[in-house]
Amino acid sequence: VGAAHGYRGDGYGALHHWSVEAPERFWQAVADYSEVRFHAPATAVLSNGDAFPGARWFEGATLNYAEHLLRHRGDAPAIISTMEDGATTTLTQRELYRRVAHFAAALKAQGLTPGDRVAGWLPNSDAAVIAMLATTALGGVWSSCSPDFGAQGALDRFGQIEASFLIACDGYRYSGKTFEIRDKVASVASELAGLKALIIVPVLAPVPAGELDFEALSDARGTLAAPTLTFASRRFDDPLYIMYSSGTTGVPKCIVHGVGGTLLQHQKEHLLHNDLHRDDRLFFFTTCGWMMWNWLVSALGCGCTIVLYDGSPFHPGPTRLLDLAQAQGVTHFGVSAKYLSAIASEGLEPKHSHDLTRVRQLLSTGSPLTEEGFDYVYSAFPERVQLVSMSGGTDILSCFVLGHPIAPIYRGEIPAPGLGMAVEVWDDDGERLIDEKGELVCTAPFPSAPLGFWNDTDGERFRSAYFDRYPGVWAQGDFAAETANAGFVIYGRSDAVLNPGGVRIGTAEIYRQVERFDAIFDAVCVGQEWQDDVRVVLFVVLRDGQALSKALIAELKAQIRTGASPRHVPAVIHAVPDIPRTRSGKIAELAVRDAIHGRPVKNTGALANPEALAYFTAPT
Repeated sequence: VGAAHGYRGDGYGALHHWSVEAPERFWQAVADYSEVRFHAPATAVLSNGDAFPGARWFEGATLNYAEHLLRHRGDAPAIISTMEDGATTTLTQRELYRRVAHFAAALKAQGLTPGDRVAGWLPNSDAAVIAMLATTALGGVWSSCSPDFGAQGALDRFGQIEASFLIACDGYRYSGKTFEIRDKVASVASELAGLKALIIVPVLAPVPAGELDFEALSDARGTLAAPTLTFASRRFDDPLYIMYSSGTTGVPKCIVHGVGGTLLQHQKEHLLHNDLHRDDRLFFFTTCGWMMWNWLVSALGCGCTIVLYDGSPFHPGPTRLLDLAQAQGVTHFGVSAKYLSAIASEGLEPKHSHDLTRVRQLLSTGSPLTEEGFDYVYSAFPERVQLVSMSGGTDILSCFVLGHPIAPIYRGEIPAPGLGMAVEVWDDDGERLIDEKGELVCTAPFPSAPLGFWNDTDGERFRSAYFDRYPGVWAQGDFAAETANAGFVIYGRSDAVLNPGGVRIGTAEIYRQVERFDAIFDAVCVGQEWQDDVRVVLFVVLRDGQALSKALIAELKAQIRTGASPRHVPAVIHAVPDIPRTRSGKIAELAVRDAIHGRPVKNTGALANPEALAYFTAPT
């Protein structure tokens, strides 16, 4: 397909160079290869391409995201959905289309019109996928969070976007416990002034008479003939998804992603980088509140099967996700770096305990994967498995850097920049760095750049978030290095970088050393303002039966000094019972930093365990 658009190179480096030097031809090639059905063709693939932000992609084109994801309508499985209690549902492509058609008809009958925002407060199950596809088929805008969000956290999100529909579960199960959320749902629904309908997805109990029942509206029993599903034509840059920043200061930013950019970027990553085929099965451990859910669901457009799981990855034991991968014949097994660290500490060796012969790629994201994490994967998983560490963000709903099927894997490195993504690492003066740490940037427009922030009418907040540091260049906010191998190392968020004595240090460099200690279960490292400078403070969670002795502190400091540098050595090391994390599993370094300085942590709704903040006060 590339050759038809003028590509004549050889190897990934040449292909990447062409993809960023000839973006119009490259992205048209992606659309052709993905077999995207445009209702109306584009008058130009890229307009105003020198403006970033401001570039326009596929101007004049119309299409429908759900139509592409539902284009395969055979008897192959589309979704395998497993809940923590073991309940498993399999929907074929034909069954998925039928249920989406029914639910879309129900939404339309309730008054949904193109542009309406539909909020999903749901577990990661087939119901969430059906609801999203029905919404976007009609031209609605989908936004979701997981059911463990508190009422205020959900309202901070759905209230800002003025949701017209709320589709919510009655409860969920996690780690062997049952959580009923009907009261929270009712409370949030009562605060949504423009709400047209509240629809309940029954997880714990049947829906009471008089309430709108998702299963009935989507004909879960399969008793009715499918109505005709007419896909609304949407412009390439019409809103599709509204995502939320996971920061812990202030209410979350509402990041708006477009129909065409999301579809093309995801299809590029799935087909070209992950090599997904129709007989593959893609799993990623995620919730509906993390961007990896949207990324996972888009793989339906490849014709493969997506495997969903809702619940604790360690219930009833640490092999739960490995059991699922074996049982469902997963070919692409996606987890977080933290998960890999956790099963490594349990001593698991999946190549001996499980039949993972179908797994071709092990995908890791969410936080930087350490060199030891690479070692663990290549020693404990089957030899044929390719480790694909990747990094991007909710900001772009995709990846800046990731792998590809023929990529050589270097210990601790993400193999390559994404095709069509002009990714570099810059110093403060905007000069490119190789094998030195700096800011991860993207120097040219790309289709999945957000349309902007919701209700940011003049675009000031959006430009300030990504373009203030280097005008005309996207600054992702990651502290990173581009290597001589043309790969990348991510050291953590730039705003969480430590700066003792004016030297910038990525927290991942310290975590990499701490993870060597079996006595330590988890850790968070922050900078504390101290005597007109910044000092490094390390908090650790110890395993049962372990104590933070003087000997262990000395060993930790020695290892960090040897494995990183004397500048990395914490001035203070404290033990705490727990560490706050965002609901997508990321360490909430900024929240801890605010807490130890006595500053309020405003957006505690973004945290999975806000009660852990009580353990953090200013160290002396």
